[in-house]
Parts: sequence; C-alpha cells; structure tokens
Amino acid sequence: MIVNSPSFSITKEFILRFNETTNAKEEKELLDKVRKYIIRCKRKLGLKTLGCGPHVHLPTAWTEVVYLAQCKGQVQEEALNMLYISLDHAAFDRDHLPALFFVAESILYRLCCDAFLKSYLYSVEIKLTKIGYLVCLRLFIFFLHGHLDSFKQHLLRLQPYLQALSCSGNSYNKYTNIFSNIQFIVKAMEIICRTELPESLFNSVENEKPYNSCSNREQLNLNQRGYEIDQLFWHCVAAWYCVEKDSPQLEKVLKHLILHKTQLQKNSWLDSVLALIVLGEAAKLNMACLKAFLDLMRDFLPSINSIQNQEESGMAGDFSWIWNLVYIYTTILAEICLYAATSNMQKTALIGFCECKRSSQKILVLEKSEEPELRNTSILGLLDYFSSKMSDNCDQEIQNGYYCLVYNLVKMSWELQDAEEHNGLRNKIWQILQKIKDEDKSGIAQRAINIAKAEINSSNDPFTSYNSKVPSSVGDEIFSKFIGWRIANTLSNLFFPCLDTHTLPLEKPVIKQDQTKHLKTSQQFLKKRNLQFTTRVHSSVAELSLCPYPDFFTKADKELTRIIDNHWHKELKLREIEDTIREAKEQRDKELKEQKHFKEIMKKREEKLHKNTKPYELPPRIYMISLEKKIIPSDLPEIHDLKETKRTMY
Repeated sequence: MIVNSPSFSITKEFILRFNETTNAKEEKELLDKVRKYIIRCKRKLGLKTLGCGPHVHLPTAWTEVVYLAQCKGQVQEEALNMLYISLDHAAFDRDHLPALFFVAESILYRLCCDAFLKSYLYSVEIKLTKIGYLVCLRLFIFFLHGHLDSFKQHLLRLQPYLQALSCSGNSYNKYTNIFSNIQFIVKAMEIICRTELPESLFNSVENEKPYNSCSNREQLNLNQRGYEIDQLFWHCVAAWYCVEKDSPQLEKVLKHLILHKTQLQKNSWLDSVLALIVLGEAAKLNMACLKAFLDLMRDFLPSINSIQNQEESGMAGDFSWIWNLVYIYTTILAEICLYAATSNMQKTALIGFCECKRSSQKILVLEKSEEPELRNTSILGLLDYFSSKMSDNCDQEIQNGYYCLVYNLVKMSWELQDAEEHNGLRNKIWQILQKIKDEDKSGIAQRAINIAKAEINSSNDPFTSYNSKVPSSVGDEIFSKFIGWRIANTLSNLFFPCLDTHTLPLEKPVIKQDQTKHLKTSQQFLKKRNLQFTTRVHSSVAELSLCPYPDFFTKADKELTRIIDNHWHKELKLREIEDTIREAKEQRDKELKEQKHFKEIMKKREEKLHKNTKPYELPPRIYMISLEKKIIPSDLPEIHDLKETKRTMY
C-alpha cells in the first residue's frame, strides 16, 4: 500500500514513477533526486550528532524516511538503515509520539501485509522486526510515564496488525532473533492496549493476568492505570542511578538486587527484559554490575526445567518468554564484550571471571555423555554449556540458546572487522566460529550463521527485483548502541525524580521508640513516597518531561556561549574586511612597482639603442623598408641571374 505523503517532495506519484520506470534516462534523473532526499533526511535525522542540533526535526524526518522506504531496491535498504539508527540513538521526547505511532503502523503493515505473503525469509524482514522492536520499546517507555492517554485511536488502529503478529509463530519460530522481536512487540502493545483501552481486543486472546505471580509487596504502582513493576526491575534502575551518580550505595543496591533474582523466573518477562537492558548498561561501566548481571543468568538457566514443570502443572504451555530472556541476555552480553568501558570488562564478558583458560580450551570438546556443568555465564561459558547439551532430542530452549550465541558471535566478528586494536578478540571469535562449523550436526549453527550474514549483507530486496542502487554513507548498525543508555537515563529520572544523589530508598528506616511523633510521621511519609510511584499522588511525575529543563548555570553557559559566538562572528567579519583592503593595497603597490620597473627598462633601452619601441614590438613598415635598402646593395644580381651564373661556371 502506498500512502499519500504530506507537503514535502516525496509524493505518491514520485514513488510510483521510481518503482515502475523502465527508461534509463528517467531512472538516472529519479536516482539523482533520491540522493538529494537521502542527504536531506540524514541531516534532519542528525545521524552524526545523536539526533541533536538546530537542523534536526525527528518527527518530520521519520515520516519522510518511511515514505522513502516505499521505493524499491537499495533505496529501501538505505531508508530502513537510517530509520533504525535514528530510533536507536534519538532522545525520548513526548512530541515524537504521533510520528512514532505512524512509524509503528507503517512497519506493522509491511510485516503483516507484505512479508507474511512471501514464501521465503528476506533480509529486510529482519530490519523491519528490529525497527518494530525499537518503536514498541519507546512506546512502552512513554506508557510507563503515562503519556499515551490521548492516543487511544492510534492504539485501536494497531490492534488488527498485532493480532496478525500473534499468529506468526509458525513463520519465525526457527529464527530466535526475529521471533523474540515479534514476541516483544506483541507483549508490549498487549499490555499498553489492555491498560489504556478497557475493552481491548486482547482480552479475548489471553484471559490470565499478566503479573499474577508477584505479590503486592513485590510490585510498585507506576502510573495512574495501575501498571505495576517488580522489585528486580526497580533495583536494576537503582543500580544504574548509583553508577551514573557515582553513589557509594551501589554495593547495597546490588546486594538487594541479587535477593530478587528469582523474579526472572516469573511470567512478568517484559519487566525482566527492561531490567536486563538497564543492568546491562550499568555493566558496561562498572565491574560489580557486570558480576551481578552474570549472576542473574547463572541462577536462571539451571532453573528452566523447574519453571516448565510449574507452568505445565498450571496449564500454561507457552515457554517462549524463557528463551526471549536468553536472547536478550546474550545480545546484551555481546554488546558488553564490544563496547564496555575497559578491556578487562570486555574480556570478562567473553570468558568469565574464573576458569578462563579451562573454559576457552574446552569449547565444544565435552563428550555428550558427560553431565553438562554451567561454569559461568560469559559468552564462552554459555557456548560450552549449550553445545554440550545439544542433541537430536534436546529441548527447544537449548537449541534457541545455542542459536542466539552463534548468531551474536557472527555479528561480533563483523563489527570487529576494521578494529585493529581488537585483533586478538576478532581472531578468537573467528576460531570459535570455525570450531562451531566443524562440530555442527544439527544445522542450527549454520542457520544462525546464514541469518546473521543475511542481516549484515542485506543481499536481497524482499518485495521486488528492482536493482537500482544508491551509495550508502552510513554503515548498517547491527547492534543497538544507544537505546539502552537512553532507556536507563529516562527510567532513572522517572523512578528518582527528586531524590538526593546519596540517599536512595533501599531499606526500611529504623524507628526507635523514643523518637518524636513528628519524626515518625515524616519517616513514614518518606517511606510511602519511596515505595509508590503514582502520578495521581505525585503530579510531578506525570508532568515530568523526558528531557529535563536546564538549570540556571546551564542557561547562563548557553547565554555566555551565544555572546562569545556573536562577538567572534563580528571579529571574523572585521578581519575579512581588513584582509580584503590589505590585499587590494598590496595588489595596487605591486602594479605600480611593475610599471616603474618597466619605465626604467624602456629608458635604458632608448639610451642604448636609440629606440623608443618596446622589446616585443616590430618597427613601422616604412622604417623596415628603409632598413632593407641600407642592408642590400643596389648592384646585387637577381636570384635567377645568380642561378645562371652558377651553371656557366660549371
């Protein structure tokens, strides 16, 4: 479906002409226009400035890129790449919501009405699901802030697509990365629609409560619709807050976080995904957070069988949320291995804290008859664990975990191809992939490798064979590099809007018997304030902007910078005028000097040769004739007479 575009130059007629033209000359002209559109969209998206700057306007740019993505061939690939990068690094702003809903509807339409009709999997489907994941992730963060109350019509328009996505398990269940993105989209929008729309269509699809496994004491009300988050999620945000503010209470926060590690085993897996994302961002900066991140999965993986038994006894047979967490964990672990603050943390994410040499040497060497042991939850530790449990009749969770690891290893290898300072890491990953290829008998590893290569290379256009190409100046981003950082900062501002840096609500305050009544009342008020995040009670949370207002010193610095820039521009203009006057004077002096020098030369020539002509001028014709008469004698014979004379002489 091609939609009429707003009042910019990418129109419906232009898209149809671009997709259907067969004239080579017209095709070249259209490609030139598309290049200009792409350059303009990149500037409006702020791809080189993390979406900031006076020239950046993200809602307009997102809309233009969505229309540009309807063009066929490499133009579509370029537009989707730009959209993915922008959604990854853009800041959270409430003004982006209409454009976000437009992007969400467009992406879901492409998935449900175009991609599902194809008999093969195409590389662009991976990009569409990744973009849909980022859009729904942003919408869910806005939902936590309570900003979606005025967008009920937009949510209603999304529900038919979400119902179609919920039935796409048979199409994508072999591809864990794609299916996890689809599951997140469906689950996030299901919670938003059920909460925002009392008579949601999803109420007939799934009747059980989404978070019935958590007690009231383990949940925190976040917005006026009654959405509740668990303590693990809250403590992960608190850990990020401590890392960001360099708080000495980080150790206490992590200690309380580990106490709530069993909440990963419950059905509130969407909160667990956000908790892993936020804690993963803290793990990129702090070694203690990295250890807590690894410990969460070390306790979660061995308990998968018990989780399945409990859910089977409760007549709940969908275990996809389990390997959704495993996929998110392995992806974040790969990002830590690539982008952590120190090389020691990158090494720890790869090989773990203990038994490093042993784990790295015994990858894919364990006998199948041995009982597998989870030594650590680093990349190599998980690969050792999953590969040792691989068999023809192994559980689906083991196959999916193995797939996720191989898939992320291929992407890590591609990401490090131009990083000369990480040659050792790249070589190690290459060796691991070679061993995986040699030991792969089930075909799962090869499928993961093929999907990763298709995502990286973007070999085929899924909906047409149009071969027009537009050179790309922006590389394909295969990992989300900034969205986790944006989410952690935003949730930190939401959970702790007015608290001091070193006073986090970690424990219940100890109240002595001899304390005054006033002190007891104030402490109980603080306790209540720390445990409840309800916008009805605290209107400041609802009114809290996702982009905080600048303080006095920030405004003063901006004003000072503006004054200095203004003064500097005036100084530059004065210097340019002075330079122009000086150059003109130098040029005039040079010409006068040359004229004076020429006059002196002519004067000396006239004195020496008694001639007043210039050296390169011929004398007048009359003067030349008189000169010839003086040189040639009058009695000299003519030329033919000289010839006759020569003949007579011989």
